Amino acid sequence: MEKKNNQGCILEATHIRKTFSQVVALNDVSFELRAGEVMALMGENGAGKSTLVKIITGLYTKDSGTIRLDGKEINPKTVLESQKCGIQTVFQELNLSPFLSVAENLFLGHEIKDRYGRIDWKKTNERAREMLGEMSIDIDVTTPLKNLTAALQQMVAIARAVSVNAKVLILDEPSSSLDADEVEVLFREVRRLKAKGLGIIYITHRMNEVFEISDRITILRNGELVGVFDSEELDMGRLVKNMIGNEMGRATVVRKKENPALKDAPVLYELKNVSKKNRLYNVNLSIKRGEIVGLAGLLGSGRTELAKIIFGDDQDFTGELYMSGEKIKLTSPNQAIRRGVAYCTEERRSEGIFALMGVGDNVIMPSIDNYAKLGVINDKKKNRVIDEFIQKLAIKTPSGKVQINKLSGGNQQKALVARWLCMDTKFIIFDEPTRGIDVGAKSEIEKLIQELAAAGLSVLYISSEFEELIRGCDRVVVLYEGHVVDSLTGEDISYDNILGKIAEGAKRLHAAKERDGVSSGELNARQEV
Repeated sequence: MEKKNNQGCILEATHIRKTFSQVVALNDVSFELRAGEVMALMGENGAGKSTLVKIITGLYTKDSGTIRLDGKEINPKTVLESQKCGIQTVFQELNLSPFLSVAENLFLGHEIKDRYGRIDWKKTNERAREMLGEMSIDIDVTTPLKNLTAALQQMVAIARAVSVNAKVLILDEPSSSLDADEVEVLFREVRRLKAKGLGIIYITHRMNEVFEISDRITILRNGELVGVFDSEELDMGRLVKNMIGNEMGRATVVRKKENPALKDAPVLYELKNVSKKNRLYNVNLSIKRGEIVGLAGLLGSGRTELAKIIFGDDQDFTGELYMSGEKIKLTSPNQAIRRGVAYCTEERRSEGIFALMGVGDNVIMPSIDNYAKLGVINDKKKNRVIDEFIQKLAIKTPSGKVQINKLSGGNQQKALVARWLCMDTKFIIFDEPTRGIDVGAKSEIEKLIQELAAAGLSVLYISSEFEELIRGCDRVVVLYEGHVVDSLTGEDISYDNILGKIAEGAKRLHAAKERDGVSSGELNARQEV
């Protein structure tokens, strides 16, 4: 753990509030960042981390509140304004040009020029070598960036960020694509910059890193500040509990006894020893016909990565997939759809709906060939199916011609379900199906999922709302950083057990690293679930 420092406050945000179309993204959030410290900013998806960072860096304008840098109030309206103030950010997706050289990337936008206004390549390359030399990195600065490892690209991005009057450095998921050795290179640089007096905001889903690199931890949940803690105040269990919360008396809510009908049900879909670099490690998972299997875990646990592999949307993995006992190879989502696999994505607005098209066209889009002959669509047949599923799923819309983006989030979600039900779907994946919809609509979606399973469909249910999994799943598989920690059934499906298993997974990986010096990717996570 890093030693606490007593240097003064360099960045202060007080009473920050931000709304989007009456949806509160941040409500009365305050924190301070000290010079020469690493502050971890923690929270699940939707907690408000990204919104807060975008306000600090000028991408968003706050509704109210105050931001001070070195005691002076600032109101950056653009990223360039925040950078001129001394606030620099390195995002998970590096904002660099892979085909330019290392030196060109370091000085892009503030080139070193001679007296004639031409780029002075000799001085540019010399200065680039000096900058990287300060980071103990000795590489050919004329080589294209794309030839470097992910860790070295990250170092170039950091060097570029701090080269221009940086006072505050924000690192957004900097280790997400790095292995254990590369993370140590990153941490070495973070400690060097900290010693120079920079204030560093560190955002990560890898909780073990938080205790290794941070001085303090700021936790957000549902757009509100949970608290600011010295890192030594928290253990893994308390950190997880503060991030997730414990509303609605979840600990007393348990799942009913297992469904007897599932005992002899055949397995529909199965994954064997599925691994993806830095994301998933030897995952084994099976789902029976009519079964609802939940995936529980924190941000970065690998839930969505698994869903995309199952749906054929990611072929960059090792392991085997089986459907009804037959080994399959999916090279595209289209192949998965033809086999009866459907996916209701977490990103409903950006990846699910066709926002400017009607509800009906959204419903029948993947199956449009079923309503056409010789290239001519049979409108009567198409509209009959649209009307049938609008009625069957109680989608609240005046007609199928209304633009889907005019509907509520819950009704958009129902339209996406209707899209798959009017095809020969056998297995449906729900990734955060109730996110961004009101309480009444949540209840309707949960009921619909139960009805689908009762009709014989297999369901994979991914949710950050553990009470949904407790209420609605026959089995809950708990993941931590790409590892299967355990599988819970019947009355063992409870809030306390899910939370405990996540903390157990974190402790297990941390202990293995401390004991053997291994990375989480080298830890054997083979578990039959």
